Amino acid sequence: MKIKGKKIVAAAVLAALAVLWPVQAAKAQSIEDALEADSKAVEAQEPGEGEKQEEIPDGGTETPEEPAQDQESGAAQTGGAGTSTADAGPLTTMGNSNTVSEGVYIGSVNVSGKTAEEAKQAVEAYVEELKGLTVVFHIMDGNQIEVSVGDMGLRWTNPDAVQDAVALGKKGNIVQRYKALQDLRHKNKVFDLAYDFDKESIRQIVSEQCGEYNTEAKDATLTRVNGVFSVTPGESGRVVDEEASLNQIYDYMMNEWDFGDASVDMVVKVQEPRGSEEELAQVKDVLGTFTTSYSTSGSSRSANVSNGCDLIAGTTLYPGDEFSTYEMVSPFSVDNGYFMAGSYMNGQLVDSLGGGICQVSTTLYNAVLLSELEVTERHNHSMIVTYVDPSADAAIAESAGKDFKFINNTGHPVYIDGYCENKNITFTIYGVETRPANREVIYESKVLSVTHPDHEVIYTDVAMPIGQVVTQSAHTGYKAELWKVVKENGAEISREQINSSSYKMTPRTATVGLSTNDVNAYNEMLAAVATNNIDHVKNVAAALAQFAIQPGQVPPADQASPADQQPGAEQAPPAEQAPPAEQAPPADQAPPAEQAPPG
Repeated sequence: MKIKGKKIVAAAVLAALAVLWPVQAAKAQSIEDALEADSKAVEAQEPGEGEKQEEIPDGGTETPEEPAQDQESGAAQTGGAGTSTADAGPLTTMGNSNTVSEGVYIGSVNVSGKTAEEAKQAVEAYVEELKGLTVVFHIMDGNQIEVSVGDMGLRWTNPDAVQDAVALGKKGNIVQRYKALQDLRHKNKVFDLAYDFDKESIRQIVSEQCGEYNTEAKDATLTRVNGVFSVTPGESGRVVDEEASLNQIYDYMMNEWDFGDASVDMVVKVQEPRGSEEELAQVKDVLGTFTTSYSTSGSSRSANVSNGCDLIAGTTLYPGDEFSTYEMVSPFSVDNGYFMAGSYMNGQLVDSLGGGICQVSTTLYNAVLLSELEVTERHNHSMIVTYVDPSADAAIAESAGKDFKFINNTGHPVYIDGYCENKNITFTIYGVETRPANREVIYESKVLSVTHPDHEVIYTDVAMPIGQVVTQSAHTGYKAELWKVVKENGAEISREQINSSSYKMTPRTATVGLSTNDVNAYNEMLAAVATNNIDHVKNVAAALAQFAIQPGQVPPADQASPADQQPGAEQAPPAEQAPPAEQAPPADQAPPAEQAPPG
């Protein structure tokens, strides 16, 4: 009975506190006064032994027919006889406000008295300030870089903390709410400000900016002089360990950062060179060799072929390495040893620095095919070349983004040897031969269709003197395929298509000069052009060149100047200088003489 009586008394205290709190609080001057007033009110209303009470399931008591109060809002009640609303100190707004209570922080941001939106904006502004802080990455040998916290992708990850801050002191029963607010009087409530960084942004910084200070290891290499190989030992290097550095930066910023400027040491590792003298000494077998001729090329084109060969020769490729011909032979400049020579550009033969370089890449392509290395990129020329069979070429063109690439797919290093002799270029690839001795690999060109030129095109140029004619040869169009044939003991065991190629048909063209003060010669030249026969035009031009009045000479009085006459044939566009483009057909003679067919 004593225990039950105590439970009844406790229940009565809570019920009375809920009913009378607003009235008593209105007369209190502080939280302690309000609680003392409530205690006295509860004692005055303590039930006698004969008063009826109802039991509730948790062992407490409930006073029946008591007016309900909104315990969640905690708002002061108004209305009714003898009641009024008054300022009762801190607890009068307990649970009634949409603002954050005093003494509440999110991280170091004081959000007291702010609405949820205002608190959110305050934290976001603080995070933006943090983004402007500087972090120094110490690399090696006294080198360092500075980056902003914002560059590292800082972001706020727990915006829900704002709602938790607003709700503090406004949830739970009246005792729980009171306790939360009472705690704030003695100690601030600090909600965590959770954040994160973008690892990919940090990774990019480490890779692109810190990597500039790497001292890469130098692999051991081979050199072949007078048929004898020698080994150049490798050298160790020191490089930033990107993955380890990324993790170190991230861990520091997430766990040790004090929200100020900071510095972090990068993880540096020793990079060992590849290759040993024992390993490279095994590279002595010929895997594939190929030769092409440039006997009809002029001095400039010949020099370009020799220069490109020298830039490639002497390369050591380790297993898995990819070789880019363009990267090895570029830039196409005078400083890099190139001259102006013919190359293909938009169906025309034009002069460009490095003309002839495609014969270098084509010769290497065939040596790679015979070595059975893995070709990863290859393009045919826009027009046919004659130093290899159709579809056995490999063009490189800076303007068109063409390259010839391959991978060392063997289990051993390979060495690329190259030389030019008697206007022949040869590439030989050395390695460790693992293919059976009775195995033979050959490549066959298969022409699918041929398109012959069926017309000629003549342009006129009023800036060229009359009698001058510049021609370009016609090119036959082809569609072709290249097939790999493997034989063992002379018998074919496999046949595989390697590539397919399409070469443009281009007609024979001529550009005819019309500049003269001799109107008769001018008209006669136009009449020849109208026949659309280049050979006839050349004959007429040769004759007129001897007798026509050249610019600067005074024409006879009865002849009018043809300056204002319009030629009856299409004007040739001005020639454009192009970057090294596709391989031109070898030719000794340059314009104005007619270009010889590729050969």
